[in-house]
Amino acid sequence: MPNIKSAKKRVLVNETKAARNKAAKSALKTQIKKFDAVVAEGNRSEADSVYKTTVKAIDKAAAKGLLHKNNAANKKSAMTIKLNKLA
Repeated sequence: MPNIKSAKKRVLVNETKAARNKAAKSALKTQIKKFDAVVAEGNRSEADSVYKTTVKAIDKAAAKGLLHKNNAANKKSAMTIKLNKLA
């Protein structure tokens, strides 16, 4: 444990941010699983709407720095391929 006041605060702030990031990543993974489940059902119209919300969530995560931009692009590309196979 640090002794300096600013270092103590930094530890507390880092714990808060780590918890927020963990929750956001978990929510993103849940959204992607939801998309995969809808694609597995084969419902194209529902898959389109879930696709849009999932892509938006991925873009937001990349903008916030939760995901690298190339990782986000890779996830979106894989989702698009799955969606296009439904047609």
